[in-house]
Amino acid sequence: MSTLAVLPVILPLAAGAISVLLWKSLRVQRVVGVVATLALVIVSLLLFREVHREGIIVVRMGSWPSPLGISFVVDLFGSIMVVLAAITGAATAIYSVRGIDKRRQSFLYFPLLHILLMGVCGAFLTGDIFNLYVWFEVLLMSSFVLLALGNERDQLEGAIKYVTINLMSSALFLTSIGILYGTFGTLDMADLSRKIAATQNTGIVTTLSMLFLIAFGIKAAIFPLFFWLPASYHTPPFAVSAIFAGLLTKVGVYAIIRVFTLLFPIDPGFTRPLMLFLAAMTMLTGVLGAAAQMEFRRVLSFHIISQIGYMLLGLALATPLALAGSVFYIMHHIIVKANLFFIAGLAERIRGTSDLKAIGPVSVYARSPLVAILFFIPAMSLAGIPPLSGFFAKLVLIRAGLEIGEWAIIAVALVVSILTLYSMTKIWAEAFWKGPARREDEAESVTKDAVPPSMLLPVATLAAITVAVGLFAGPIFDIASRAAAQLLDKEGYVRAVLGDDAMQAEGSP
Repeated sequence: MSTLAVLPVILPLAAGAISVLLWKSLRVQRVVGVVATLALVIVSLLLFREVHREGIIVVRMGSWPSPLGISFVVDLFGSIMVVLAAITGAATAIYSVRGIDKRRQSFLYFPLLHILLMGVCGAFLTGDIFNLYVWFEVLLMSSFVLLALGNERDQLEGAIKYVTINLMSSALFLTSIGILYGTFGTLDMADLSRKIAATQNTGIVTTLSMLFLIAFGIKAAIFPLFFWLPASYHTPPFAVSAIFAGLLTKVGVYAIIRVFTLLFPIDPGFTRPLMLFLAAMTMLTGVLGAAAQMEFRRVLSFHIISQIGYMLLGLALATPLALAGSVFYIMHHIIVKANLFFIAGLAERIRGTSDLKAIGPVSVYARSPLVAILFFIPAMSLAGIPPLSGFFAKLVLIRAGLEIGEWAIIAVALVVSILTLYSMTKIWAEAFWKGPARREDEAESVTKDAVPPSMLLPVATLAAITVAVGLFAGPIFDIASRAAAQLLDKEGYVRAVLGDDAMQAEGSP
């Protein structure tokens, strides 16, 4: 069991090391990339099954007891995030075989992809706040190089903006950790949870919670800290944009949810109104930015921001149903958003441009109806059209808001959903529908060149997952509800990490 909990970190590390050693052979790097990420999917599913059956898994490095040693703590929320990271990583690796040119692959693209996945999985599994910072830095370094790989002007400009603002976030995060350790004398999140709950110094707790909210808010691209995202996510190759869009901001969202359930629970008098305001503004500014754009990836990038607002909404409402809605929303959004960027790459290969105003030789639908249909599925899911996954994710959040009478934020969520539908319809009309009819003598060959099976396979798989999440929304929502219940059960988390003796020493029953 302990080996299974650390394999999501060890496997990408080993794959990255092997790929570096065999850097002269692109063919081997591709094979290792695909095989290792598929193996990560299997490992993550086995880990999820164990946590689902047995409860929270704790692995103590070097057998040092918590809080003295470093530990991995795997609860349902963490294991779900690892599964989603593994699926997105495997889809990216397969798509990249043809989607990334040989020149970029020769600059260690696949090893960097493995290191990125290692950092993401490490962040989802660690039970120590300082090691969360370390895993953030691992994924930041690898993502910066992936963003700049290719050395094109737009990429370098986007990479500099990306790394500058994220380094500021990291500096703030590290400062917060220093204050946290100086105040409470520990960095173990379970130990911090009980010590923060017992302190009488509410001023320092509120200050620390706001520092962490800003640090993680930058990484999650919430209002007003999101400006770096649309300035950088449209510059790298589509495969890189897809894994960034699917995973990186979700690591920030994961950290916000983890910290504001375990360390700084939502305060109805201060944190909840602030979070609701941030969620509303994040949804609105993101979707309005998307409505104003006419470049495929810029539209999708602004949509990432607006959808982060929905995830923050569930945390802000702070009820079991709302938190389950956030978990469900993350599960839906990682798959859908990564797939939309993959499809944007296929659309550009077919049309020859990502500019929605510039009509290509023929429409995407005319040359490849299958690609158009595969776009339609995640696009409508993102807009919340039933019976796809996005509909149920939004339905749960709206129902949770209505239960506690938060009418204003529900109205905002509904308006944003309508504007999201408008943006998706705009992409469909401009990129997939408009354009002269295809020429029969060129259509078949162009489709084969532009849409190779290795790029179509991950797109079709993620679209099938989107449909499956909608069709089996009930059982999947049950899993999200259990994950939310674990997140709200602070005592259960602390007991699993520190043991019953520590709880009894604190006077708990």
